Amino acid sequence: TSISSVLFLGGKTMSLFNYYPKNFHAHGWGWHRGGSAASAVRGFLKHEQGKGSTDEKPNLSTEEDIILSTGGKLYPALPADEYESGAVEELVEDVCTVVNVNAVLGETRPSSFGPVTYQDFKDIRSRCLAEGRLFEDPEFPAVDRSLFYKETLDKPITWLRPGEISDNPQLFVEGYSRFDVQQRELGDCWLLAAFANLTLHRKLFFQVVPDDQSFDEEYAGVFHFRFWQYGRWVDVVIDDRLPTYCGKLVFLASSENNEFWSALLEKAYAKLHGSYEALVGGSPCEALEDFTGGVPEIYDVAELPPNFYTILLQAYERNSLMGCTTEPDPHDLSGNENPETPEGLIRGHAYSITRVKYVDIEIPGLSEKIPLLRLRNPWGNEAEWNGPWSDKSPEWHLIPESKKEELGLTFDDDGEFWMSFKDFTQHFDRVEICNLSPDSLDPEECPEGCTKKWEMSVFEGEWVRGVTAGGCGNYLETFWTNPQYTVTLTDVDEGDDDNKCTIIIALMQKNRRSQRHQGLEDLSIGFEVYRLPEYGRVPKPLDVNFFKNNMSVGGSQSFINVREVSAR
Repeated sequence: TSISSVLFLGGKTMSLFNYYPKNFHAHGWGWHRGGSAASAVRGFLKHEQGKGSTDEKPNLSTEEDIILSTGGKLYPALPADEYESGAVEELVEDVCTVVNVNAVLGETRPSSFGPVTYQDFKDIRSRCLAEGRLFEDPEFPAVDRSLFYKETLDKPITWLRPGEISDNPQLFVEGYSRFDVQQRELGDCWLLAAFANLTLHRKLFFQVVPDDQSFDEEYAGVFHFRFWQYGRWVDVVIDDRLPTYCGKLVFLASSENNEFWSALLEKAYAKLHGSYEALVGGSPCEALEDFTGGVPEIYDVAELPPNFYTILLQAYERNSLMGCTTEPDPHDLSGNENPETPEGLIRGHAYSITRVKYVDIEIPGLSEKIPLLRLRNPWGNEAEWNGPWSDKSPEWHLIPESKKEELGLTFDDDGEFWMSFKDFTQHFDRVEICNLSPDSLDPEECPEGCTKKWEMSVFEGEWVRGVTAGGCGNYLETFWTNPQYTVTLTDVDEGDDDNKCTIIIALMQKNRRSQRHQGLEDLSIGFEVYRLPEYGRVPKPLDVNFFKNNMSVGGSQSFINVREVSAR
């Protein structure tokens, strides 16, 4: 099964039309954002009932049409506020069986697509308080199979509640920050880099870590956290028993010994995927997307576009969440999984990008803007970059004290450091950006001068062998059977003199991480983008002859075995 997401920057009008191969045909109905989704669905149903032929062309006003060929059975996803009354869902169920409307945001409901059984946090807490007991989660018990499905630790593990680890356990100690994330014995640096980024955005943080729980009021040993999973927000309930050795946390811990939000959040994410071991190895953008519902972009540093620092700067200004990674050294035979480079960076490791900033240097004979990045190692220790612009490096003498205060500059062994963009491109291998949907943004956090946000549409479905699983472009005889989307862009980017509009396309496969214990890994996925001739002069869906005679104009970099691929 798959999810396809399309983000438009500043698009006033969006029209998306989807085609099912093998005589199964439906349209996704576009509408102005902020308009009534219910009226859009009614218009769609009226159109379907009265048109008489699936080949009739809808009345469109287009400037340019682009076809996106992927795979999947597709459903339109509507704004969350249209689901509160359930009217749209009922309308579709009563009148049309072709379209199934799925909520993107809203109250959590039982999940049928993942490994987590639905549990009601408030109901569990009330029952435990009434019965005078602490919650023990039968769905994710304090046993070895919740830790590992294949690996083991070379030490005995004891599951303890925070009150057995600290005399004064708290969910938060003096608030929350990126410094509350310190990696220990689990190889999930990709996840912890995302944790650190999450703390930079208040609305996002409390969407994932609800503030209706604590160790003081109504404590019953039960906590809950929310994750975006393939188009829906899922509420994951856990008990607060954590794996320890000699009374100390084995996995993620906070810099404060009595603070437990980060360790409990890691446990909830482990439950979502079946075990702690399922969290070993991954991409920061995977977790960032699960915390936000945003759409990721991944860049190979060796192939960065010339304006990439501007892309990073604009992403930071739009509150996008960002991370970066270093690749393992193929020539290192030491057996060390994460060797340190002479410059203080860790190979095969993930970092958070926590700030992007031009810094002004003004001294006699020199006036210059230096593009800098602030990064954080989730180990949260002294393993930091030691080159130019690192802690206490001479370059900081060129910056006035007032500017240092404005940057929040500190020189602690906390895993955080600054470096120039030039050095960054020479020492890191991959950059990941999670672009937030409009519903994820807090208006109070939007920077001044940012007048446009992303417009987003999500489609959901599945590949079926012999029907909709057409393979990549190497298999032209079947490639055309993959589901096809027609995308119309009608509004240019703000300040773009070339009359162009930015679009980000992402394609995701579902539930593969939670099936690792069954030996299943990610399938190879990808998509291609084609420029359409005049809309009415091509078959719908596009047939094999179109793909034999037309080259793609863009798409994912390759068909690769990762959870999600995307392209701008």
